[in-house]
Amino acid sequence: MKARSFLSAVAAGLTALLLLAVALLWVMDLRSPLHLAEQPLALPRASLFVPREADLSLHWLADPGRLPAYAQAVAPAADRRGARDAARQWRDGAFALAGLDYEAELASWLGPELSLTLMSAGDEPGWVLALTSRDKDGARRFLQRFWQTRSLAGTDLQISSYRGIGLISGRGALIGRNPQPLATALIDDDLLLLASGRGVLEQALDVSQLKDQHQLGNELLQRQVAGFGKGVALMTASPRALQRWMDLPQGVADRDDLSGLVAVLQPDGAELVMNALLLFNDRFASSPWPPLSDLSSEAGGRGLWLAQLQNPARLLNSDDTHPLVQWLGPLLQDQLRERSAAAAVVRLDDGPLLWQQQADGWLLTSSRNRPEQQAVDAELQSAGLSRSELKEEGEQLQVWTRLVRRRGRNSGLDAQLAVVQARTPSLDWWAETLTGLAHRTESRGLQPRLQQLRSLLADDQPTHALLLDSRTAQAILRKWSTWVRLSVMAGQPVQDRVEGLALSVGVDRRLDDGGTALPLHARLSLG
Repeated sequence: MKARSFLSAVAAGLTALLLLAVALLWVMDLRSPLHLAEQPLALPRASLFVPREADLSLHWLADPGRLPAYAQAVAPAADRRGARDAARQWRDGAFALAGLDYEAELASWLGPELSLTLMSAGDEPGWVLALTSRDKDGARRFLQRFWQTRSLAGTDLQISSYRGIGLISGRGALIGRNPQPLATALIDDDLLLLASGRGVLEQALDVSQLKDQHQLGNELLQRQVAGFGKGVALMTASPRALQRWMDLPQGVADRDDLSGLVAVLQPDGAELVMNALLLFNDRFASSPWPPLSDLSSEAGGRGLWLAQLQNPARLLNSDDTHPLVQWLGPLLQDQLRERSAAAAVVRLDDGPLLWQQQADGWLLTSSRNRPEQQAVDAELQSAGLSRSELKEEGEQLQVWTRLVRRRGRNSGLDAQLAVVQARTPSLDWWAETLTGLAHRTESRGLQPRLQQLRSLLADDQPTHALLLDSRTAQAILRKWSTWVRLSVMAGQPVQDRVEGLALSVGVDRRLDDGGTALPLHARLSLG
């Protein structure tokens, strides 16, 4: 009997220790910086003060204090310190743009949710910054120091009440800035609103009283956000903001039916994933794009960048009013402007088409007889090229050449290769050079691009996809105005850390309100 009691006590003790260990591991796991990537997505409380018609809103939903630790955890061992320091510099730079010192003024009390609202896309847009506090006293202490510092600097303060909420306003100077109108309001002791003026702040407080005017009361937006699943940041943008700050092509930005963008940012290891919906008020008059027919399973090459196009001939049809034609069509035209031989194939191809840009020239992969060889031949011959056959390593190739004048002592004419074609039972291959065509049998060199494609295919069903290596991605991002602003936040060029970029557009989605959404996906690989 005593032995049984003793064993029962031991078992109870071991059970208690096991439960304690599980609880400690669970708590440690919750505190892991990797949980930054698993942030549940929902509209924050601050969206109560964001007008539905605001030109831009950005909600950050994760603890900014954990951002450097996350960057350090997912970086390669040799780069962890640099990744941590870069993330810290970017975070501090973002707050510095608002005139706030993160370490000195915010780190001790700032909570995991903050929001920025830009009311208009003018030269000097009104803005409201919403900061949450981890405790009841943090925001209040910050507010006291904030205005005390500016009062001592000569700012005349105005203290009043609006809709039962205390407002403080005055012409103050944020750190390192010239004096400008500022206004603050403290909501329920743990939500601080800092605005670019009293009128802007009163507008935000007015909106919070009307469910049909603020974001939190927008049920359609709530369903769209819930559909994204997880994320650390949520952004909405109006057509004006998309054109002014994100360089959306004018052909799409000027559409009467464009209503805006909803986008979510989610870290995935060393990648940043962006999922977005480009929103339109109506159904499109032109037919929807079907899902992409993937040609990559049989592809090889050494692509620096790779594009999968479902119907390139349609993209080049200026009479088609689908937004993708207005967006991607001009970009495709730009690529073909200096590649007239490739243009003869692309303009006749109703898809799908796989385009690789290699160091040895372009390499196109199309379905067998799409486009038909006769149609391409007629197009090329009208451009002054002549067709012949070439036997290369037992394979019969079709080549198109142009005559060029030979320079030097031995003057005369030479035949210069413009296009070479190879065929298999299911595919046609078109290349700019014989060396580029020979790479089609090599699968290893294309694996980085194919891995990017597999990640996109896991996100959604794309209709078009673009996969870029580090050098090409860096060159494109360097010209994007939004990326330039991110570099300003970081205080240094950040494109050198980019190792690749993958972009895709999904199948048209019909919305409950009668509108249409174009899903957009992007994966940015960072070193």
